[in-house]
Amino acid sequence: MLPLIADWLGDVFGPLRLFQSHFFLAAFGAATGALLSFWLLPRWWNRLPRDRGRAHAVGSEASVGKPMGAGVIFVPVFALLALLIAPLEWPWLVVIGCVLGSMLVGFFDDRVDGGYSEYLLGAFDLVVSVLVAAAVCGVAPFELWLPLISAPWTVPAWLFIAGGAVLVWTCINATNATDGVDGLSGSLSMISLLALGAILYIMVGHREIATYLLVPHYPAAPDWALLAFIMAGCLAAYLWYNSHPSQVLMGDAGSRPIGLLVGVLVLASGNPFLVLVVAGVVLLNGGTGLVKVALLRFFRIGIFGNVRFPLHDHVRQRLSWSNTQVMVRFVLVQALGLMLLMVLLFKLR
Repeated sequence: MLPLIADWLGDVFGPLRLFQSHFFLAAFGAATGALLSFWLLPRWWNRLPRDRGRAHAVGSEASVGKPMGAGVIFVPVFALLALLIAPLEWPWLVVIGCVLGSMLVGFFDDRVDGGYSEYLLGAFDLVVSVLVAAAVCGVAPFELWLPLISAPWTVPAWLFIAGGAVLVWTCINATNATDGVDGLSGSLSMISLLALGAILYIMVGHREIATYLLVPHYPAAPDWALLAFIMAGCLAAYLWYNSHPSQVLMGDAGSRPIGLLVGVLVLASGNPFLVLVVAGVVLLNGGTGLVKVALLRFFRIGIFGNVRFPLHDHVRQRLSWSNTQVMVRFVLVQALGLMLLMVLLFKLR
């Protein structure tokens, strides 16, 4: 919307031309998302459902009674700003709609005593994952770039959608499983979003830099980057109130749409292995638990021994880490690992 207004009226009122700049739009979206979310959260969280604790979760009693489901406040802020700033074209509209859908399903799951069936949630996640994967590739062949290989690989639409749906589904559920320690899921997700925004805007979205790095240039990448920076701004405001000891919890209404968006942006970057770089700790913390449960439930195969999942529960119970230690140490591993793996991913080609 704002870029269209700049196109129409930029010659009449010069400052409006700022809305033609992706750099300005990213800063404007992040700052506005942070300010609006910061203002709205304390005014609305008393209307949210209260946390009832989770069976078998370490330290869950400390969260009992706190407002839960804050995603229903800051995710609509993200959606509103995305509609104002991102292109009003069907790929972005589909993704924004699926983010809102994931938020609503997560919010109702937060409200229902005992939550929805895992199979029902998994089926919904699969549907939205297929939709967003189709939106990213435009239901057309998509050019991917892979680690250690300089030549791009064009995959058919059906393969991109099938593989992309699995990736997005995994991101949704791994992010959801990571939400259990004050500040942890939000901080790790913010690192992922900022890294993906930089990759989309600076690397694959810039023709000369993409050519230098031997990766494909995606003209739409800067537009996808805008979504990353808007959500990062909203998360910054949420983390202000979620820092230990937290005043409010994002719940499934926040973790599910955030995980979906991270998966979408990984697909838009053109390298599915990038999820291991930008969200490696989230996948290790929450995703490995999904593997353990799936193997045990469907194949009667037990792995990982007595390791508790998510891993943040294991280190709190078995290693006696405090919530602050878990958050700081997991964030440090993610940030340092991200820098090292980024160099390897982009330079060893």
